[in-house]
Amino acid sequence: MHKKRSAAVAAASFLLISGAAMATAPASYAGAPGGTRASDRNRDFNGDGYEDVLIGVPGATVGGRSGAGAVTVQYGGPKGVTTGSARVFSQNTTGVPGAAETGDAFGKAVATGDLDGDGYDDAVIGIPGEDLTGIGTDAGGITVLWGSPNGLSGANSDWLQSDDAAAGNRFGSALAAGYFTTYVPGDLLAVLDKVGLSVYQYEAAPQPTASKDAGASGGEAGASPFKPFENKTRTPLGAQDEAPGITPKSLTTGDYDYNGLADLVVSGLSEGAEPGYGWSYVILSSDNDSLPPIAVRGGPVVASGDVNGDGFDDLVTGEPHSPDDGGESTTGGMVGVYYGSPDGPAGHEGPGTPPVWWNQDSAGVPGVVERGDGFGTDLSVGDTNRDGYADVAIGAAGEDIGSVADAGAVWVLRGSAEGLTASGALAVNQNTSYVPGTAEKSDKFGGQVSFTDPNDDGYDGLLASAPGENTNDGVVWVFSAGSSGIKLPGSWTYGGGSLGAPYLDARFGEAIDD
Repeated sequence: MHKKRSAAVAAASFLLISGAAMATAPASYAGAPGGTRASDRNRDFNGDGYEDVLIGVPGATVGGRSGAGAVTVQYGGPKGVTTGSARVFSQNTTGVPGAAETGDAFGKAVATGDLDGDGYDDAVIGIPGEDLTGIGTDAGGITVLWGSPNGLSGANSDWLQSDDAAAGNRFGSALAAGYFTTYVPGDLLAVLDKVGLSVYQYEAAPQPTASKDAGASGGEAGASPFKPFENKTRTPLGAQDEAPGITPKSLTTGDYDYNGLADLVVSGLSEGAEPGYGWSYVILSSDNDSLPPIAVRGGPVVASGDVNGDGFDDLVTGEPHSPDDGGESTTGGMVGVYYGSPDGPAGHEGPGTPPVWWNQDSAGVPGVVERGDGFGTDLSVGDTNRDGYADVAIGAAGEDIGSVADAGAVWVLRGSAEGLTASGALAVNQNTSYVPGTAEKSDKFGGQVSFTDPNDDGYDGLLASAPGENTNDGVVWVFSAGSSGIKLPGSWTYGGGSLGAPYLDARFGEAIDD
């Protein structure tokens, strides 16, 4: 059973994998195209080998209920993603638990992973604004849409809510799935709420769960096939040197120590005497040892990938806003890179060494640091030119373009054997040549960025969203890639309406699975 936890992650109970391995899993599987079970990018819902695209539309009006939310799914193929074969899911979709209600924010957070170990990736949808019967408003919940040879459907989808559900906890605010242990055949599911972190495993035998507020239908959620993942060791993160407690905001996974298991990162903002700074806690997975978490400066935005091509995933942190202390923090935002090693993502000199920091004043990076830029609003890591080194996309939703406030922009910095480099850096906004659209106030272009290879050609193209576009309707840009990296000519856009989803004030693209 989960116990009540402090809002500060420093005082929270955390999963640490321990004990002897019970089974050996294969290195790869159908649900992770071209990757390993520890891969951070597992999003092939129909098992055809092409990456699919999952987008959250949390502001969507469904059944007349504003802010009920929805998600869209586009299946990859030889021609990449198109708008012609998309599916739209909400709580009014047949088979999905509950009913659309005002302010549910279905799709505020999204994640993917093969939770039941059947070779088809599953879509996990956070609903942090969900009200629960007998518990209260904004307790939150999660819906899981199961992958299959035919992709996703509402049929047989499942509901999950916290054992500690309480009004205002907003369970499902952030999500991640990963192959953290060989104890179970599928990925484990990590979930954040206002209280802290919970980790779940899939069980074929459904577990009893309390009813959720199903709106007008008045239905019950029934049984859940998930149970808390219990293990022998739970460690409070506040014991890590002088690292502060944090209010958790986001999650990511990556294999930072190259042991074949995914590691979990919980990132947020510091509390206590010096509040508002980004910190992340790295929990390395092992079936043989109890490993202490590693506290690193940077966050609350995090992403993972192998920037220097050495086989170890690297941790990239984004801090779009932090107090102006006259030191390493900048009010325009900053991005840090921790390179993976046998000891995890803490540099080559051991845990706790400083990362390499980047901002718009770094040599070779286009632009100038300005208050409110939000450099590091979102991050993605992928190989755009198939050179074996992952590149980093950086969103800055608060970037002003000329006199246009908060129009937003995106940067792509290249990976290399020496690590991240500004050589060949690309800066893009809606006033850039070949980019559709025009920079407008509060578009927030770069609110989400996500590398993806939906046509499986080995080049990671880029999705970039502007959830504030068209007065909060939201739009996504598609950039293809080739041997020279991201291509601007030929880029195109689409919104929720192009996919048959509700689009007025829907904030399409406020969440994109990465």
